Amino acid sequence: MTTPPLGDIAHLGHAELLTPDLDGSVRFCTDFLGLTVCGESGGTVHLRTFDDYEHHSLVLTAAERPGLRRTALRTSSEEALGRRVEALEAAGHAGRWVEDEPGIGRLYVTADPDGHEIALYWESEYYAAPPELRPALKNQPQAKPNRGVGVRRLDHVNFLAADVAANADFQQQVLGARPTEQIRLDSGAIGAKWLTFTDKSYDVVYTSDWTGASGRLHHIAFATDTREDVLRAADLAIDSGVFIETGPHKHAIQQTFFLYVYEPGGNRIELCNPLTRLVLAPDWPLVTWTEAERARGQAWGLKTIESFHTHGTPPVD
Repeated sequence: MTTPPLGDIAHLGHAELLTPDLDGSVRFCTDFLGLTVCGESGGTVHLRTFDDYEHHSLVLTAAERPGLRRTALRTSSEEALGRRVEALEAAGHAGRWVEDEPGIGRLYVTADPDGHEIALYWESEYYAAPPELRPALKNQPQAKPNRGVGVRRLDHVNFLAADVAANADFQQQVLGARPTEQIRLDSGAIGAKWLTFTDKSYDVVYTSDWTGASGRLHHIAFATDTREDVLRAADLAIDSGVFIETGPHKHAIQQTFFLYVYEPGGNRIELCNPLTRLVLAPDWPLVTWTEAERARGQAWGLKTIESFHTHGTPPVD
């Protein structure tokens, strides 16, 4: 299969999380992360980061169990959307058209080989802040929040997968992502892979699910302005009872400064500061890490979590 041209996918649009504690998850997102509620209907709440130009960055939906329902990617044009739909159908990933989100037109909903729901769309309504949220600077969609961490944007989604290589191939060959870094196990299998649609070093990640299950979530991540914001997030977490799993620290892979926490519904959330690292080379060579290199832990020696809490599975990076 020919790799599609770069640029048909413009960026990671938003993610939808399932939560058995909708009220608690909304409080976490507004009070701790600093997101703004921009709509709700029945058991679904739409929220946004202050620097998102679109209607929403995150959707929370009430459910019996936590997890990821949908990852939405915006295409670079209507024509690009058509090309990706044709490629999906030719590759055996035919989906369906829906119009079920505010501020967004038609979405083409399909799934990766592991069963994670992926939605592609082009039509999107630019956010217009109400008077109380209007920013002082006209090139910013919304005023900075005066509460919580004040995250800037949804940064990436890390999927758990039964077969990392197959899912990464889907992102590359069908959607047009570029791989930037990976972990190759001693067995030769790919244990994790980082891919990007943009000049950011990664937008989506696949991490091997040690249980062998399919369609599960590792984490979603929100970007902060500075490393100091990640440290401040850790202080806010201990003061407000938010569970810290690991960090603050620096990943070796991708060099992201990070903090892993859990929201009340049971989903792992990463606070990260990757803003200074871009992949500008059009012929970027894939960086491969070995098991021995990963055994050294994170950048400054923090050991990668080996066992898991009742909250979920451990992060690889």
